[in-house]
Amino acid sequence: MIYVFLANGFEEVEALTPVDVLRRGGVDVKTVGIGGKTVTGSHHIPVTADLSEDEVDFAALSGVVLPGGMPGTKNLDASETVKKALAAANEKGALIAAICAAPSVLGHNGLLKGKRATCFPGFESELTGATLCDDLAVTDGNVVTGKGAGAALPFALALLAYLKGADVADTVKSALQCE
Repeated sequence: MIYVFLANGFEEVEALTPVDVLRRGGVDVKTVGIGGKTVTGSHHIPVTADLSEDEVDFAALSGVVLPGGMPGTKNLDASETVKKALAAANEKGALIAAICAAPSVLGHNGLLKGKRATCFPGFESELTGATLCDDLAVTDGNVVTGKGAGAALPFALALLAYLKGADVADTVKSALQCE
């Protein structure tokens, strides 16, 4: 199960675009509300998550996706559930992904050492151990990072390519009329 964690103040497009693209590609993905099932994004859009944080099945976890946004990123960084999920994903060698400001959470948890990564400008110093890139989306091993809201679709397609292969990602990309 891929878990997309939502904390109050998350960037809506960075959270929901990956969920949409992954589901179109046949990936089993659930949103998880930190602090409750109803979470409000940074643009005051309330979203009802599929699960509350106490419903996360760490044994079934096959990936973690963290959207950015403020104060969503800070709220994710403070969450023990998110820390536990990241540790479980890292131990399994499963997908670990974050976009915008949220790669800082990966940096704070030591998950970017020796990895190429990107983030929203101004958060580079928080990506401890990473080799910084300016690409919209960067995949390095099991870690996928994205630059910001405008990179939500390339980020989501990179996630899908990692999980299901380039052919599935290309099929979804074509159906979305990206090019």
